[in-house]
Formats: sequence, C-alpha cells, structure tokens
Amino acid sequence: MFSMIEAGVTYLWTRFRREDGAVTTEYGLLIVFIALAVIVGMGLLAAALNGMFSGASDQLNNGG
Repeated sequence: MFSMIEAGVTYLWTRFRREDGAVTTEYGLLIVFIALAVIVGMGLLAAALNGMFSGASDQLNNGG
C-alpha cells in the first residue's frame, strides 16, 4: 500500500516539475501579445487611412 502511495506522489511530483506546460503557456502568451500588436497596428492604420481619404474627399469637394 505504501509503495502505491509513494508511486502516486512521485508521479505527481514529476508531473508538476515538467516544463511542457510552461512552454505551452509561453507560446500562448506570445500569440496573445502578437495578436494585440496586430490589433493596435490595424487600428492605427485605419485611423491614418481614414484621415488620408477624408483629406482627399475634402479637396475633391472643395474643388482644389
């Protein structure tokens, strides 16, 4: 009975010490940060394009 408990504790100890989960978490965080950078970049690009086309539209409407 004691060896079964010892085997269980050893299994849990090695399971928590493995770094596979940490690597997966790091990749997940990396993907989240890249996604946030893309979202912010697209927002800035959209604002710049909106300003550019609004300026062009104003020039066309004002005849100049």
